[in-house]
Amino acid sequence: MYERLMDIFNDVGTPRILLVGDFMIDHYVFGDTDRISPEAPVMVMNVTERQVRPGGAGSVAADLAILGADVACVGIVGRDANGEKLRSLLQATGSVNMEGVLAVEGRPTTSKQRIIGLAQHRHRQQLMRIDEECSLDIGEEIRSQLLRHIHKLLTWCDVVCLEDYNKGVLCPAFCREIIRLANQQGKKTIIDPARISDYSRYAGCWAIKPNRRELSLATGIEVNGEESWRTAAEKLARDLNISNVIVTLDKQGSYLYQQTAGEGSGELIPTRARNVYDVTGAGDMVLAMLGYLVGGHYRQASLPALKEIVCLGNVAGGLEVERFGSVGISREEIIAELSQQRRAKAGKLRSIEALLGELQWHRQQKLKIVFTNGCFDILHPGHINLLNFAKEQGDILVVAINSDRSVSSLKGPTRPIVKEHDRAALLSALEAVDYIVIFDTPDPLHLIQKVSPDVLVKGSDWTGAVVGQEWVEQHGGVVKLMPLFAGRSTTNIIEKVIQQHTNQTKGADQAL
Repeated sequence: MYERLMDIFNDVGTPRILLVGDFMIDHYVFGDTDRISPEAPVMVMNVTERQVRPGGAGSVAADLAILGADVACVGIVGRDANGEKLRSLLQATGSVNMEGVLAVEGRPTTSKQRIIGLAQHRHRQQLMRIDEECSLDIGEEIRSQLLRHIHKLLTWCDVVCLEDYNKGVLCPAFCREIIRLANQQGKKTIIDPARISDYSRYAGCWAIKPNRRELSLATGIEVNGEESWRTAAEKLARDLNISNVIVTLDKQGSYLYQQTAGEGSGELIPTRARNVYDVTGAGDMVLAMLGYLVGGHYRQASLPALKEIVCLGNVAGGLEVERFGSVGISREEIIAELSQQRRAKAGKLRSIEALLGELQWHRQQKLKIVFTNGCFDILHPGHINLLNFAKEQGDILVVAINSDRSVSSLKGPTRPIVKEHDRAALLSALEAVDYIVIFDTPDPLHLIQKVSPDVLVKGSDWTGAVVGQEWVEQHGGVVKLMPLFAGRSTTNIIEKVIQQHTNQTKGADQAL
């Protein structure tokens, strides 16, 4: 599954996204809150940092740019400092076109200022949000100007994304016209809807992405379980002629309902449980990922299954909630997450053939491969130090362990104490270790030549040339030796156990 998801993600290219919606700017004011005001029973915040980020549709545009899409934005800002700042933030990405974002006199750029308190410079907590906005529907003259931009951009784009925060841009008549024009040109529309009760403005779109509360409000159905997910999603799809309804369900994942020729089917697409730090921007990130993937595969012979696209949307949204505020997720982070989930499902032990295939993929992502080897018989702190040191030298750590037969040939017939698959299981539990492979030869030279790591790590007690050092250095890699602490070895542990057993036996004999 994860190999398929990575293939879909890697095959996207540079999609062209037309993004229409409510563009905002987010201000963050951070400060220490460790005393009460003498003037009133309120906290006093001493400002330590300020940040400014794109918000609303601006957040989606920034997310798309970070993923690698070309984005053309259509919407409005005020003729004010916030509008100029938002424009400069997005234009600085180099792949966001703001020509279709009009500066409108007489209404402010929608802004949200979040006051974030910290205790002893940590434990961020939002204390207050201060909004500045005008939510009145835009007038006919502004709609006409925006539609002229949309007419030009529809021939250019691969997909149309609408980000509606009900701030006056995507008013009913304007929204319906965008969907009609997109359908006329065969372009898919993906909508992140507003929290409103009347969804008729979204009728005829290709896909809509409400969360559970938005779906309840739009359908009048309490969304609290799988039966209600299907009932509400089916009603929305049927009543508004929407092909795909994607309901985001927080830690449960997403519910996908698809309707074709009057027939519908639904499926829960689960996600990995997360430590939720802040939900701000999660919905924007999911819309960005859906638009990125659908747009990226638009010109190919067939679109990947929407289930697979929603899976990737879950991954992006999950990464977002682990961050504070609206922060874009890069391609590298998505790939690293997919790789981690794949390893978690498949385990870390690999055959050499499977390992080489996965390392090739990691190298395509410009990740540095580290290799170390050993018997790892009776795992001890010296091993842990070595593996942590090795992991610090690169991105992916491959640990090669001697087979039982190989250990016996090196250490004698009484070794190993712990069998090879048990040793592999213990190493798999360590966070530093990414892959484990078992080799059956007296030394790992043949394996090192196949892996050809960027970094080869051994303990500094190694005498003479390190096995594989010449090969690694000839192929542009380096060898790193980790200083070892005396007395920390499996042999010493075994000798101590034998000595204690001998002493106990002597004591028992003397007692007799």
